[in-house]
Amino acid sequence: MGELNKKVVIVGGGITGLAAAFYMQKEAREKGLPLDVLLVEATNRLGGKIQTIRRSGFIIERGPDSFLIRKKSFGILAEDLGIEKELVRNSTGQAYILLNKTLHPIPPGSVMGIPTQLGPFVTSGLFTLGGKLRAAGDLFLPRSGIKEDQSLGVFFRRRFGSEVVENLIEPLLSGIYAGDLDKLSLNSTFPQFKEVEEENRSLILGMKKTTPKKVPQKEGYGAKREGVFHTFRNGLETVVEALEEQLEKNSVMKNVRVNQIDKAGEKTVLTLNNGQTIEADAVIMTTAHEVVRKLFKPHGLLTELQDMPSTTVATVAMAFPEESIVQDREGTGFLVSRNSDYAITACTWTNRKWPTTTPDGKVLIRSYVGRSGDESIVSLSDSDIEQIVLTDLRKVMEIKEDPEFTIVSRWKEGMPQYVVGHRERLEAARVEIAKQFPNVKLAGASYEGVGLPDCINQGKAAMEEVLEALF
Repeated sequence: MGELNKKVVIVGGGITGLAAAFYMQKEAREKGLPLDVLLVEATNRLGGKIQTIRRSGFIIERGPDSFLIRKKSFGILAEDLGIEKELVRNSTGQAYILLNKTLHPIPPGSVMGIPTQLGPFVTSGLFTLGGKLRAAGDLFLPRSGIKEDQSLGVFFRRRFGSEVVENLIEPLLSGIYAGDLDKLSLNSTFPQFKEVEEENRSLILGMKKTTPKKVPQKEGYGAKREGVFHTFRNGLETVVEALEEQLEKNSVMKNVRVNQIDKAGEKTVLTLNNGQTIEADAVIMTTAHEVVRKLFKPHGLLTELQDMPSTTVATVAMAFPEESIVQDREGTGFLVSRNSDYAITACTWTNRKWPTTTPDGKVLIRSYVGRSGDESIVSLSDSDIEQIVLTDLRKVMEIKEDPEFTIVSRWKEGMPQYVVGHRERLEAARVEIAKQFPNVKLAGASYEGVGLPDCINQGKAAMEEVLEALF
């Protein structure tokens, strides 16, 4: 590393930090910038929540399992790394809502739970006649006129009533954040719905008008349709391995934690737990907001972030021989209504959705437990969680044997919650830190999107801000 080079430290080796480091080094090489980039990761591995287990021919994801293709940044990153040929699409199939003891197909034409086709909605068993009539009120209700932020629950209950929210919209939307719809911020999670109401008054009519028309598909199960998600043939960790391989030599420090952040003139000084001190010209913080808040607390900064909770969740992957599972439903999985008495919140029939994950003659089922207000199950032992999940699954399908193996993955405080007022708190935090630490940038799942492409976008945006400030 050159003595006269500008030094940038990226704290956190998840996908946000990796993307920032990769693209910053790429920019420096291509433009000949005098720049040294150092990525500091507290654990012994990179990738954050991206963790793939490859076992006995199975590809099992501990954290996220895919990304939306329409969000371009992940696909672009794959191309820039030269691994785009390893991408595979999901197989499509019917998805269900588990209400009480019955699997109900999600009505065709539902866009995040909002009906754009009335026929399937009217004939669905998910709702009573009263619930359907109340939801139809959206066609006649005026715009809310509310300008300030509000919860998703307040917004959607006003448009459709509680029954449709609890049995369809809530399972679909809260599954993304493992959150409580009555606390999650509309402006910070799904602002497009507010815009649709403002422009069209009715969400049903507005979503029907704005949703792209689908190309007609062949009828019947097994008909090929284009999946909207991508992953890698050998698991999502493929991208982490490629990034680590292509980052410049000696630019990554693992098993090293930042214990203290100070300022010396225009430099930001990082004190590490190994006793080393680093003076940086710029810092990109990509760790969870709880970590960032504690580091800046001695300076009286980022107190706003203490109002952002996080939810603890777990995934439970079970492998079975094919003959031990009897399923009378075709499809790729189901979500669970809060009105049902189940510990699991969702289930993916992974061997159907992602055929490349599972050897021939085997079945892979991935269930989810834990959500806002209901997290205690995650603290139980692996064997206890396995038995609880297995009991729930046996209420839905016939399972003749115990799994060949089970992998429980816990994510303690792993899901940041964008509660009402999130955008305002984030803006206040950034203004506050810019005054005392102008060359420190915040990026990652805690701030402007929890999806993998959202995190990549934030990493790239922080990288661009730093380069603009330094050169």
